[in-house]
Amino acid sequence: MGNFLGAAFGYPTAIYTALLGLVLFYWILALVGVVDFESGGIDLDLQADTSVDDLGALAGFIVAFGLSGVPFSVVVSLLVLIGWTLSCLAGEWLLPLVPTLPLQWLAGTLVLVGSFALALPATAVALRPMRRMFVTHRAASNASLVGQRCTVTTSSVTPTFGQAAVARRGADIQIDVGAAEPNALTRGATARIIDYDPATQRYAIEAEA
Repeated sequence: MGNFLGAAFGYPTAIYTALLGLVLFYWILALVGVVDFESGGIDLDLQADTSVDDLGALAGFIVAFGLSGVPFSVVVSLLVLIGWTLSCLAGEWLLPLVPTLPLQWLAGTLVLVGSFALALPATAVALRPMRRMFVTHRAASNASLVGQRCTVTTSSVTPTFGQAAVARRGADIQIDVGAAEPNALTRGATARIIDYDPATQRYAIEAEA
């Protein structure tokens, strides 16, 4: 246990440990509905003739390493988790073999960079089975849902924030929603979808009477 804690909170894994703490805090906020984990994503739906040069640097990086097709928050979370795991293992089993402190710092820096480099392809592999869920979500996110009922899944709904679940065969679909204020829409409330804005890809909803 001592070796594990020393590796987790020593250099270089302490950097990943801090990032992992931020990731866990973010997902706690997402779980209670304070943040929308999909709204902060980068839309990378590309046409076949679109080149990486036409994208921003970050988007191009994501496409080049096969990290597209899921919300950006999921990509970052997996990168941090896998990088932390690799760095922690190296810190527990390899770095203690390095004899002097200067060499340990040098080796730690190499572990930091190497664990991130290895985490990139590992994350890309881990994301492959997840893409189906989000492709299904995007395919159903259109005006055909207008008029249907949905169930609010966030703690509140504002004109620019909110999520709701639409019952479909097999599994519910999570959609981004908004509503005029004031309203009584809280988690678990039933609402009706009244409009769809293709510019923001957000549905307007109102509480059912």
